[in-house]
Amino acid sequence: MAAAAVPSGAEEPSSPDELEKTEEELEVDDNELDETLLERLWGLMEMYPERVRSAARATFDLSLFVAQKMYRFSRAALWIGTTSCIILVLPVVFETEKLQMEQQQQLQQRQILPGPDTGLSGGMPGALPSLPGKV
Repeated sequence: MAAAAVPSGAEEPSSPDELEKTEEELEVDDNELDETLLERLWGLMEMYPERVRSAARATFDLSLFVAQKMYRFSRAALWIGTTSCIILVLPVVFETEKLQMEQQQQLQQRQILPGPDTGLSGGMPGALPSLPGKV
């Protein structure tokens, strides 16, 4: 029955030496995992010639410089565009909206309060009155 309780892939150590060996292997594995990716890359860097390392460093420095310049430029362009829109475009938008609202109010007043000429001439409300001197 004891043999049935042990999974088929797992083997139990038969001696204390094998138990100690597995613990030592686990400690070695833990020590290997303590090395970071940056430390590994730093160690591998020595594998390449100085010419390749300096070219990679120069490429990285240039790309960092370009990214910083692009960030500063986009930040300034966004600020200039936003403030220009607020100062130049929004007042025009507000004035056209105000003009449209005034025209709409005048149209509503003409429909509600028809003038004296609309009742006499029989014309439609809101139409221009006929001129008195012309037939």
